[in-house]
Amino acid sequence: MALASGAPLASGLIAGCIGGLVVPLISRSSLSVSGPAAGLAAIVATGASQHGFATVCAATMVAGVFQLLLGVARAGALAAFVPSTVIRGMLTAIGVMLVLKQLPHALGYDHEAFESDAFLVDGEGNTFSLLAHALGAIEPGAVVISLVALLVLVAHRRTAWRNVPWLPAPLVVVVAGTALAFTYGAWLPALALDARHRVDIPLDAIGALSFVTLAPFGDPSTWRMGLVLAVVASLESLLSLEAVDRIDPEKRYSDPNRELLAQGAANLLSGALGGLPVTSVIVRSSANLSAGAKTRAAAFVHGVLLLVSVLFLASTLRLVPLAALATILVVTGIELANPRAFVAMWKRGARIFVPYFVTIAAILLSDLLIGIVVGLVVGIGFTLRESMRHFLVVEDRGDIRKISFSKDAYFFHKAQLLEALNGAPAGTRRIVVAKGRADFVSEDVREALRDFESRARRRGIALDLEGVPRASLMPGAH
Repeated sequence: MALASGAPLASGLIAGCIGGLVVPLISRSSLSVSGPAAGLAAIVATGASQHGFATVCAATMVAGVFQLLLGVARAGALAAFVPSTVIRGMLTAIGVMLVLKQLPHALGYDHEAFESDAFLVDGEGNTFSLLAHALGAIEPGAVVISLVALLVLVAHRRTAWRNVPWLPAPLVVVVAGTALAFTYGAWLPALALDARHRVDIPLDAIGALSFVTLAPFGDPSTWRMGLVLAVVASLESLLSLEAVDRIDPEKRYSDPNRELLAQGAANLLSGALGGLPVTSVIVRSSANLSAGAKTRAAAFVHGVLLLVSVLFLASTLRLVPLAALATILVVTGIELANPRAFVAMWKRGARIFVPYFVTIAAILLSDLLIGIVVGLVVGIGFTLRESMRHFLVVEDRGDIRKISFSKDAYFFHKAQLLEALNGAPAGTRRIVVAKGRADFVSEDVREALRDFESRARRRGIALDLEGVPRASLMPGAH
């Protein structure tokens, strides 16, 4: 993530440690895992190139303060306004994205940031072209490691081994993959994997620490960037939280306001220590669940182990082949992108399936946040369309047309109402508009009725309102 953000490599590890050590102490999410996220990479990269990484660190602290204020103001409920079809689409898209993004690494084509979720790749085409390149540049040694990893993961799911919690399959995959890579170097040089195909982390994380200074806080761009980071990071964290609760087998509820407080505290500390911004990350959270996590202690232990590994095991971790990690994520992606879920959404009709499918397509062809926004817009469009159906009950009796509201009337209902008013049959002398079942009639609708009334008089039509309050006369209007 640090590499994708144009930041010092240690900044990603700092954020990962803080996401594990700080967030679980405050958050109430049982499965969520926090750390640096791909959704913020573009913001951080732009800020670092234009203002320097010191400004990004200061902005991360500002974002943390904003998030703390959002948590205190109980703004976490905003995530509840995202349609469930968009959340399901996000989960499916992440599964597909994991498969597409990690297959090249599983084949030994390691030419992109390992956790990137962007469709376009700078200087290298896009996700599909990378996959095509990978098929033409296969590393036999990586493929063997991936196949062994896949066998281990399948065996874990289909045998009694899955009931042995102290021996998680992903750990066995990493150890076996590293042992195979070592074997290549010792006895099978034709299959040997160089440093490009292994984990790359700094050997001296402590020496790479860079504490924030006060100077950037006097720059308005720091505060602007901090606000943007706060909004984006909060949105991504809340949506990830919602998604994790959906896939939690125990169906527990995580307080979004506590999550905002936790993320705010983590970003405040991460920025102060020279780390990247922190969010809840659905990919790591899904991997956490797949590994058998039950409580938030798993996320905290992950933070402890990450810190210990960075401080004392960096040289050992640099031996781990990316192919082993990629295979773990491919299997996680297949579980998230279950074809049966896709078929189930199709059977529920266009109102459900279209926002779901558009969210998937938009995420795969852009990135996570853009895809969610596109899916949200489409979802809102279908919601408005559904709201407009059966909005009016129209009755014609002789020279009287009666129009009744069957639900609350909002601005987007004006067109349908005006069509019913202006479409009264010839010979109509009176139109009655009744409140009906509506508890609320917007000012826009009332103004539309007032404007129609002045036109109707010229046509010899009287307009009567039953229970519908008249529009307020705006200053300067006649």
